[in-house]
Amino acid sequence: MQCPECNSTQIHKNGKRRGKQNHICVDCRRQFIEDYASAQGYSDEVKRDCLKMYVNGMGFGGIERVKGVHHTTVIYWLKQVGANLPDAYQPDRIPEVGELDELETFVGFEKNKIWLWTAVDHFRPGILAWVLGDHSGETFQPLRAIVGAGKCYFYVTDGWSVYPGLIADGDQIVSKTYMTRVEGENTRLRHYLARLHRKTLCYSNSEEMLRHSIRLLLHYLRFWDVPVPQ
Repeated sequence: MQCPECNSTQIHKNGKRRGKQNHICVDCRRQFIEDYASAQGYSDEVKRDCLKMYVNGMGFGGIERVKGVHHTTVIYWLKQVGANLPDAYQPDRIPEVGELDELETFVGFEKNKIWLWTAVDHFRPGILAWVLGDHSGETFQPLRAIVGAGKCYFYVTDGWSVYPGLIADGDQIVSKTYMTRVEGENTRLRHYLARLHRKTLCYSNSEEMLRHSIRLLLHYLRFWDVPVPQ
């Protein structure tokens, strides 16, 4: 048996819940029931509603209270669809000016910080690419490679020390004044996804779940709909 949150196999029984055996993960402390069979009985409408609630700022516990669907079932659906979604979608045109920024959040507990680095087109809405990791140049390099392939004329940043080492002086403008697009996109991510709120009890126990959540949210913000898990 694996934990639906962190995939650990260190699982202990932890009493009964609604007449079914409840388990707890030793590693991340997630509680869950093993039986996902009942999830097959939910209609596509219920599945879609639950995932739409999730990407509109509601946590798994809140969805369970409102819809009566066990939170581990909703987590299972999120992992199903998140694993099959791309990190980002090809832009309609090559951006002339890119904006780069970092959004701080945490995984597991508040002191375990992780940064979501995002890149946007200065003139058009939507996130072009993103990466998760620490606040170092090693994390930024894959994002730099992605947006660099678009051959922007120059990039707007907040002056974080990593950027000058990977972006030529003549290709970078350091100015918070011209970063309204990327800051707006990051604010929108925080607004829609509960686990990215600045002060929240809804946080990711694993980086994998955070990645699934970001993929689903970006899909939703592009198409205003969510895939239906099978």
